[in-house]
Amino acid sequence: MFGIIFVALSNYFRVLMPRTIRDALDYVFISIKDFKLLEDSSLKDQVLAELGIHLLLFGALVLGFALIMGVFMYFMRQTIIVMSRLIEYDMRNDIYTHYSSMDLSFFKKNKTGDLMSRISEDVSKVRMYLGPALLYFINMVSLFIIVIYSMLSVNVTLTLYTLIPLPILSVSIYIVSNIINKKSAIIQRQLAVLNSQAQEVYSGIRVIKSYVKESQFGRYFTLESEDFKSKSLELARVNALFFPLMILLVSISTLLILYFGGIQVQKGTISPGNIAEFIIYIGMLTWPITALGWIASLVQQAEASQERINEFTKVKPQIVNTSETNLEGFDIEFRNVTFRYPETNTLALSNVSFKLKAGEKLAIIGKTASGKSTIAELLLRMYDVDEGSILIGGVDIKSLNLADLRQNIGYVPQDVFLFSDTISDNISFGLKTEVDRVEIQNNAKYAAIHKDINELPDAYETMVGERGVTLSGGQKQRISLARALIKKPEIIVLDDCLSAVDANTENQIVGFFNESLKDKTTLVITHRVHVQMHYDKILVLEEGKLAEFGHHEELIKHKGFYSDLMQQQSSVDVPNT
Repeated sequence: MFGIIFVALSNYFRVLMPRTIRDALDYVFISIKDFKLLEDSSLKDQVLAELGIHLLLFGALVLGFALIMGVFMYFMRQTIIVMSRLIEYDMRNDIYTHYSSMDLSFFKKNKTGDLMSRISEDVSKVRMYLGPALLYFINMVSLFIIVIYSMLSVNVTLTLYTLIPLPILSVSIYIVSNIINKKSAIIQRQLAVLNSQAQEVYSGIRVIKSYVKESQFGRYFTLESEDFKSKSLELARVNALFFPLMILLVSISTLLILYFGGIQVQKGTISPGNIAEFIIYIGMLTWPITALGWIASLVQQAEASQERINEFTKVKPQIVNTSETNLEGFDIEFRNVTFRYPETNTLALSNVSFKLKAGEKLAIIGKTASGKSTIAELLLRMYDVDEGSILIGGVDIKSLNLADLRQNIGYVPQDVFLFSDTISDNISFGLKTEVDRVEIQNNAKYAAIHKDINELPDAYETMVGERGVTLSGGQKQRISLARALIKKPEIIVLDDCLSAVDANTENQIVGFFNESLKDKTTLVITHRVHVQMHYDKILVLEEGKLAEFGHHEELIKHKGFYSDLMQQQSSVDVPNT
C-alpha cells in the first residue's frame, strides 16, 4: 500500500516539471514579444533582467520537483523491491521446508537438478514479477493516469490524436504475451534438464573419467545447451520485434503532437509551451509504454515458473507425523508385511513376518534385490507398508512420533553419504546438542577409524570434500558407523556397512558389537555372515519372501540358502595348503 502511495507521489511531482517548463517557455515567448516592443526603450534591460531571474526560479523549481520525486522514488523502491526480496526469501525457505518434509519416493521420482532449478531459477523469476515488474506496472498505470489527466486539461482534441496508437499497442501486447508465456515455459523446462544433467555429471565425475566418457557427456550437454540456446533466441526475437514496435508507436504520437499542435498554436487554442509540455509527457510515457513488453515477458515467465513451483508444492508427503507417542519398548515385529516401491511398482516384500526381542541381534541375508534394505527403510518409516504392519514395543510405527522413532534408530545405509564438512561434524551430525571431542574420538575408536583420522593432515578437522570424495570407501563406511553409534540409539540397523573394510578391521568392529551392543536391538543386513558375531536369529529373504528364519543351528540343519552360504564362506576363508 505504501509502495503505491510513494509511486503516485513520485509521479505527481514528475508531472509538475513539464507544467513548470511550459510556464517557463510561455513566459519566454511573452518576454521576447515585450523585448521587441521595447527595442528602443530603456526598459529593455529591465525585461532581460526579469527574464533571467524568472528562468532561474523556474529552473530551481524544476530541480526541487526532481529532488522530491527522487526521494519518493527511493521510498518506492525500498518498499516494493525490498518486499519482493522478503517474499523471495520466504518462498525459498517454504520450498526447502516442503522438500525436507517429502518422503523418499518424491526424491526418487524427481531429479536433483530439477528440484534445484525450481528453488533457484523459478523463484527468481517470480521475484522479478513481484518486484521490478510490479513496480514498473504500478508506475506505468499511475503515471499514465496523471499524464492523461494533465493532457486532457490542456486540450482534449490534441490528447485524442496523441492516443491514437494505443489500441494497436494493446493488441500487440496481448498477442506477444501469449507467445512469451508458451516460450518461457519451454525454456524453464529445458533449463531444468541442463541443471539435472550437470548435477549428475559432477556427482559421477569419477565414474565418467574412469570410463573415459568426458567427450560423450560433453557432446550430450552441448546438444542440450544448443536446444536451450535456440529456444532462448526464439524468445529474444519476439522481444526484439516488440520493443522497436513500441518505440515506433511512441514516435508516431510525437509527430502527431507536432503536426496537430502546430495547427492549434496557429489558431491560438494552445500556447507553444503546451506543445513542449505534450512532448515531455509523451517522453515520460515512452519508457513505461515500451516496458510493457518487458513487464509482459516477466509476468509470463513468472506465471510459467509459479506453475512449476506449484507442481511440487501441491504434492503432499505420504509419510506424516501425526502422533506425539514416543517409543517405550524396543522389540520389533513385522506382521504380514507386503510392500511395493511406489515409484516403480516393484514388489519388494511379500507377506513377511518375524519377531525380534529387545536386545537381540538379527542377521538379514539373501541374494541381491531380495528385499533386505527394504526392511531397514520400512523400519525407519521412509515408506509405509502396503499391507500388514510393523510394531516396535508393541505399537504400530504409524502411531509413533516420527522424530522420536528415527532418533532411537542408528542407521548405517548401504550407500554411505558424508557431508562436505569436517570429519568431527560428520560424526556428530545426528546429535541434538554439542558433544566433546573425547566422545567423538571414542566412537571413532569403536568404528576402527580413529587411527586413520589421526593420520590425516588436520585429523578430526579435515574437510572430507563433497560426499566424502577425499576418503576411501572403507573410511567413509566407518565414519558413517561412528555417526550412528554416537547417537547411543536403542536400535541399530547396519546395512552391509562392513563390505569395504579388511578382515582385521572387521574383527575389531565385530568385537566391539559383541561387547558394547549386547543390550541393543540390532539388525545386520549383509551378503556375508560375520561368523565372529553372535546372532540370536537369522532371517533369509528370497525374492521378497521369507525363505528361512531361526537360529544358526536350525538353519544349518535345514540345508537351505543359509547352509549353502556358510559352506561357501568356509571354503573361501580356509587358506590353501
